[in-house]
Amino acid sequence: MQGSRILLIVGGGIAAFKIPELVRMIRREGGAVVPVLTQAGAEFVTPLTLSALAEAPCHTELFDLTRESEMGHIQLSRAADLVVVAPATANLLARMAAGMADDLASTLLLATDKPVLAAPAMNVRMWQHPAMQRNLETLENDGIRFIGPDEGDMACGEYGPGRMAEPEAILEAIRAALGRDRPLRLPPEAVVSLPARVLAGRHVVVTSGPTHEPIDPVRYIANRSSGAQGAAIAAALRDLGARVSFVTGPAEVPPPQGVEVIAVQTAREMREAVEAALPADAAVMAAAVADWHVANARPGKIKKDGSGKLPQLQFAENPDILAWISRLEHGRPALVVGFAAETDDVLDNAARKRKRKGCDWIVANDVNPETGIMGGTENAVTLISEEGAESWPRLTKDEVARRLAGRIAEALNGGEGRVEDRA
Repeated sequence: MQGSRILLIVGGGIAAFKIPELVRMIRREGGAVVPVLTQAGAEFVTPLTLSALAEAPCHTELFDLTRESEMGHIQLSRAADLVVVAPATANLLARMAAGMADDLASTLLLATDKPVLAAPAMNVRMWQHPAMQRNLETLENDGIRFIGPDEGDMACGEYGPGRMAEPEAILEAIRAALGRDRPLRLPPEAVVSLPARVLAGRHVVVTSGPTHEPIDPVRYIANRSSGAQGAAIAAALRDLGARVSFVTGPAEVPPPQGVEVIAVQTAREMREAVEAALPADAAVMAAAVADWHVANARPGKIKKDGSGKLPQLQFAENPDILAWISRLEHGRPALVVGFAAETDDVLDNAARKRKRKGCDWIVANDVNPETGIMGGTENAVTLISEEGAESWPRLTKDEVARRLAGRIAEALNGGEGRVEDRA
């Protein structure tokens, strides 16, 4: 985000109290913020607050004669790398959909040629109203991107979808939007161009992290997984509008905002949680599930008795979650994506695993220690399907996630969903 310029339009809702923290977060990452405050927004946060935190003037009036003599509203709308609307109230979204230009905010939105990201915030009934859904469809077709809303308690006392996404989630969406719109960050073939909320109404189950299989109350068996890739995939699917059930083992990274989090410890718990989350349109099995558990796990801590005698551990196979969901006779997701972390003959082993498990796609990567991928911030993967294999360049895990989410969206929405042999 270093050097990026964000035009931040603040609408009039109680969620506006979160915006100063969002400004701080953008600034900490090296981004510049130009705040625009609507008349209603000024009821919740002051121009002075936003100006001080952004270290830039807070714009409130369309007819500022000094600037308007130079068509300031046009320059303001074009100088940004990204326009962010937060909170995007029902009224503001309706005016955007209608193409109105009756104040500074709506005029900037109509005049800009830059990407727009909106974080909706409103009462649950307003969010679910047919008129709002029509407006959202119009805005999606216009290329507007959305983050949220979240589901939860509201200031009005009701519960449901309509809460503005948390600043951390909005910041993540800003990073994603800037990444997609700056082609130098990715080779052209890596960029997925999709309308915002293309997965609205779709449900995706994502597993992530390791599982911990107890030996006794203080020891366990686990795989080396930070959970970073799975969390990034869940966030990318959320940003495309999907409802995400995120089943995670004890990961090192926190789960993303705006998804349903189901925390588990063992492979058996993960299998039960995935089954409870079905039906789903797609399943992305990114967890590093332990293949075995200790059948004779002790209820108390195993103690050394001084005899030098080693404890005898008996192992039993864990449920194969990927094979189970891939071969469901009833309720199988339309698309099942597995992962193959390999150290030898990566592509051959992964291709055999895909056939053996019965999944549609498998994402293969080389996790030899020298790659730095296991526990790192980057990944180099090959997407394998029945039709072929496609090797992607080494990317950040967030970028891998966005690219995979785009492919999933294409497949679920009538695209071929195929990968060509580019290896």
